[in-house]
Amino acid sequence: MSWQQTLNSTIDCMGIGLHSGRRVHLTLCPAPVDTGIVFIRTDLPEGQGIIPARWDLVADTRLCTLMRNEHGATIGTVEHLMAALRGCGIDNAYVEVSAAEVPIMDGSSAPFIFLIECAGTRVQEKPRRVIRVLKEVSAIDGDKKVTLSPAPTSSFRAEIIYDNTALIRRQEGSLRLTDPTSFKVEVSAARTFGFAHEVEQMRQAGLGLGGSLDNAVVIDGDHVLNEGGLRFQDEFIRHKILDAVGDLYLAGGQILGQYHGIRGGHGMNNAVLRALFADPANYRIEDAPVWQEELATVA
Repeated sequence: MSWQQTLNSTIDCMGIGLHSGRRVHLTLCPAPVDTGIVFIRTDLPEGQGIIPARWDLVADTRLCTLMRNEHGATIGTVEHLMAALRGCGIDNAYVEVSAAEVPIMDGSSAPFIFLIECAGTRVQEKPRRVIRVLKEVSAIDGDKKVTLSPAPTSSFRAEIIYDNTALIRRQEGSLRLTDPTSFKVEVSAARTFGFAHEVEQMRQAGLGLGGSLDNAVVIDGDHVLNEGGLRFQDEFIRHKILDAVGDLYLAGGQILGQYHGIRGGHGMNNAVLRALFADPANYRIEDAPVWQEELATVA
């Protein structure tokens, strides 16, 4: 769909913050055209907790994608929700959050997809703005590399290598965001994952206090500790693609180009956006084409 979209109604949920372990109230609200995605911390004084979903506000990527505004207010673990909003084609929304992190839910984007589908979507009266990649740009850090290349549509390719477990070793995957169902069907249910020894280290550091087998895949050696096992044989690479979709939506709009990540992660994803926007010759912001048959559907 080439027109901007927002939610048709307001919807909310309760969940647990992955790192704080505290209950978090999340509300998704419709927003006017050209608003973009805007997070609002409802636990802070009015005006101080407004955090637009933008790549240049990303302040920390070590354990999640975290943004900070000019007042010092932060919002973390935004990537799974951002991926769901991108996958559902939501251009404009207010996201009210009662704490400093988005609830982790089950560790995937599927619960957020469910919320968006329950709220419904509404087509708005202005064409969608897209970011077309004109020149290839890369971010490189040792054996990690993420590249954005010109392409007619939004597509993702990723590779991960974990020599410390036979469960992963090397996995590759791809996704083309050509319709609203592709993200939902192919990657939205893939959960975040980590290793048992890392979980203990995080908790000793006062982090990951809300993490459990209900919201993450935990690997111990060559085994998955979760009773139900994996949702996909290659759930790990699917989740890495999910993260990339969410991180790249912090560009401020849909990117027309191909993403290729080798050992990528939140930091590398933000670095490639910074490389893209470092030179105006690398990209062009343009209206997505609007086809005649779509005109009658605009609200």
